[in-house]
Amino acid sequence: MRQFFKYVLATIVGLLLFSVVSFFLFVGIISAIGAASDNETAVKEKSVLKLNLNNPIQEVGVENPFEGFGPFNSTGDVIGLIGLKEALANAALDPNIKGIYFQAEYPQAGWATLEEVRNALLEFRKSKKFVYAYGEVMTEKGYYLASAADNIYLNPAGALEWNGLEAEYTFFKGTLDKLNIKPVIFRVGEFKSAVEPFILDKMSEASKKQTASFLNSVNDHFIAKVAASRNLDAATLKKLADDLTIRTPADALKAKLVTNVAYYDQVESDMRKKLGIEEKKKIDFVALGKYEKAKKYVEEGSLKNRIAVIITQGEIVSGKDDDNIASDRVAEQIRKARLDDKVKAIVLRINSPGGSALASDVMWREIQLARQAKPVIASMSDYAASGGYYMAMGCNQIVAQPNTITGSIGIFGMLFNTEGFFRDKLGMTYDRVETNQYADFPSLTREMSDFEKGVLQQSVERGYAIFTTKAAQGRKMPVDSLRKLASGRVWTGSQAKANGLVDKLGGLEDAVKLAAQAAKLKEGDYRVRYTPEKKNAIEELMKEFTGGDEEARLSAQLGDLAPYLQYLKKLKNMQGVQARMPFELDIK
Repeated sequence: MRQFFKYVLATIVGLLLFSVVSFFLFVGIISAIGAASDNETAVKEKSVLKLNLNNPIQEVGVENPFEGFGPFNSTGDVIGLIGLKEALANAALDPNIKGIYFQAEYPQAGWATLEEVRNALLEFRKSKKFVYAYGEVMTEKGYYLASAADNIYLNPAGALEWNGLEAEYTFFKGTLDKLNIKPVIFRVGEFKSAVEPFILDKMSEASKKQTASFLNSVNDHFIAKVAASRNLDAATLKKLADDLTIRTPADALKAKLVTNVAYYDQVESDMRKKLGIEEKKKIDFVALGKYEKAKKYVEEGSLKNRIAVIITQGEIVSGKDDDNIASDRVAEQIRKARLDDKVKAIVLRINSPGGSALASDVMWREIQLARQAKPVIASMSDYAASGGYYMAMGCNQIVAQPNTITGSIGIFGMLFNTEGFFRDKLGMTYDRVETNQYADFPSLTREMSDFEKGVLQQSVERGYAIFTTKAAQGRKMPVDSLRKLASGRVWTGSQAKANGLVDKLGGLEDAVKLAAQAAKLKEGDYRVRYTPEKKNAIEELMKEFTGGDEEARLSAQLGDLAPYLQYLKKLKNMQGVQARMPFELDIK
């Protein structure tokens, strides 16, 4: 027995030592790679910038110190939109970069983000350097990026999706009925469809009307841009989608949607000819992460004059949450920019479907204070709707992409009566003692009276009145005119511009230029500073290592079921009156 305990003790000690040594070895590797990643990347002559645009594209990226380190190299990097565009602008001036090669088959980004990337690629082409795109298959989103290239290569065994766009919603009424859970809804506006998935089993006529409107607006813009860049007829492109004409790569080639049907080795062969190098010579590709550390050719302006770009992305919540638009944290960033004498103007970059009406109003107030001191310009990304529009309407001017989803000026409140669920499914009942008649108001475990429901409805109507009144003031239009555009209706940027909800169509650079003009700064006399900066990969890795990256963990464990659990998380996070779009909107 003594011998047994000796072996057990030795094993425990060995495991502890192994864990400690492994941890320090892990930290050492990270430190070494981190130190190496700080070195400037040397770009060889006749290099090609290589981009994998199938990775998620977000406003702010995550630095990958493992890029190029064999088994540690990640293929699932988060691309930062700002860093990507800066790299493209720099590559256009870099004498050692002769062209760009990219793959864009299933881009994980919204249409306005794709618009910014596509415009940056078109701007790069003005340098007379080549841009080649290749895909084994291409969705319409992928093709939208590829359409900006000189040459578009499609694998002979692949496919090109060309059948139009769709927007699909998921409905939960049947699930709630089975569970005997009754949603209690309070809303203003016939187009405020965010609550419909919980009370209907299909789209209402109002929801179908607005969805058809903005979906066709996005599609018309997509078709027009592709037609212009590929020198094709827009009506013909629409007919190709209506008839499902594009079924094979050969069909895509015949329709002139692609320039070549070829395998990857043939693409490389064409690039070697373009570069003027021998067939057997390896092409010097430079990955985005590496190139972001290369020599800078784009000149920066004076540090004395700064334009602060405050990036906000995610759902709107109260507090200081780092993963969403948290009102306390964003308000603090705006306040800091307002009080900094070197900051001459502020650009508020918004990518949000909305969220808490109260949190939106907290940030709106800070925006009002800031614009009294210096110009504040809103730049809308994929979404700036409902609570996202609430933030934007407080700015001096609003810039949106034509395919930005915005508007949805309206609010709602939603509770769930779970009394039947607990009683019939779990056998649980509730009883209570109260000091006052409505001490348990609002209740989730009993049916509320008409009076109680009326009180909540009045609260929502008051919030709607505040929202629309402030929106009308911000847009300098009568409240009645603004409310005709409200009622929770969703618009594209193009439609919002025509209706006076947006001032100018364009991207982040356009908003920055507008801010500079408002601050009376000349080009080259200012420097742009982004908040927050690119995420630190070490922190993100440690977060994942310690189990902090819950979303990634859920995706790995639940697969296709993960989004439904995310729905539940969003419901749990909903506090108070909400100013948000439908829970999930993915135009594809």
